[in-house]
Amino acid sequence: MLDMIATKAFASIRPALRPASKLLRPSSARPPATSSSRRTLYLAPPFLLDDYIPRYHLISSVDASKKRSLAYAHLRNCNLCPRLCGVNRYETTGVCLIGAETVKVNTIAPHFGEEPPLQGHNGSGSVFFSGCNMRCVFCQNHDIAHQRNGFDLTPEELAEWYLKLQEVGHVHNINLVTPEHVVPQVALSILHARELGLRLPIVYNTSSFDSLDSLRLLDGLVDIYLPDFKVWSRATGKRLLKADNYTETAMESIKEMHRQVGDLCFTADGIAKKGLLVRHLVMPGKEDEGREIVRWLAENLSKDTYVHIMEQYFPRAHVGKPRRATAAGSATEQGLDQVEPGGKLPAKTEKVRYDDINRPVNELEMSTVRQAAEEAGLWRFAEAAKHGGFNI
Repeated sequence: MLDMIATKAFASIRPALRPASKLLRPSSARPPATSSSRRTLYLAPPFLLDDYIPRYHLISSVDASKKRSLAYAHLRNCNLCPRLCGVNRYETTGVCLIGAETVKVNTIAPHFGEEPPLQGHNGSGSVFFSGCNMRCVFCQNHDIAHQRNGFDLTPEELAEWYLKLQEVGHVHNINLVTPEHVVPQVALSILHARELGLRLPIVYNTSSFDSLDSLRLLDGLVDIYLPDFKVWSRATGKRLLKADNYTETAMESIKEMHRQVGDLCFTADGIAKKGLLVRHLVMPGKEDEGREIVRWLAENLSKDTYVHIMEQYFPRAHVGKPRRATAAGSATEQGLDQVEPGGKLPAKTEKVRYDDINRPVNELEMSTVRQAAEEAGLWRFAEAAKHGGFNI
């Protein structure tokens, strides 16, 4: 019956969609070249779902028990990210500075700053975790990710908050923001929440600096993966992200996410329910790296990968801050030409930290990455609502 209703509904709006002969094209085929025939959310087969049951309701009680045991094991010998601290988090902490029994949360609320298919009319039920396993010098949420501000919650208390977002906030999903370092607690919270009556899709909003062991623990619990592929160059990753092997890790992680959930799919109301949505934050002077990233997505995942090429970059965190006045030996390293008598740096200088990215991105940089994505065959792009609300 639902198939018949959907067929009649789409027949009435077919002029607004791509030509009927293209609706059932194979997922690997390229879309029409003319942009006027495209739809922003692509509510057409094979990306249209009649209904959707969250993945965590489909796993057996036996598999749920196994995941609980694995979660506790990860906390006793932490390998959740490529840093492989290997610490027993019941006794001490690693790079992320977060223990085992609780998570530290900064904000829990309906969020209206996400992509339209995630935020919908009622918002995305976002949970912003404090702490992070990365140290991006330009972090757009540095006041949360670089500090342990917030309140402590057990996995059971976290699950109760999911229910509040569902019952009181009427949000469209549970959006876990920066959860890489608290995956075991998150897994336990999802399993507890399903017993309490949670029925919303789970969004895993990540930097992509995850280990495969961590992602395997999440398999069957996460509905939508929302990874950010940040940079391409190993040198850039080391300098700006403070991670030696970011790019290789991101490739491996995003491939695993796509294997688990596939391309992004929607129900007829335009709300995303399952699949992968990849973000790339375009950075000043790094458009060549963005071009490499979008080409890799098209060649190694799927040309139907849903992509958000983001222009929200703005100098934050350490970018643009005054350089530290250190010994003369650091003057060359800091790029300063002038050294005062006695071998000290000038008392005042206009030089700032990470000056090369101390500006917003420009239109040319954005269009360069977007054009590269289209040339690579990508065609499903997240677009902000033009009227400030939710557009289908």
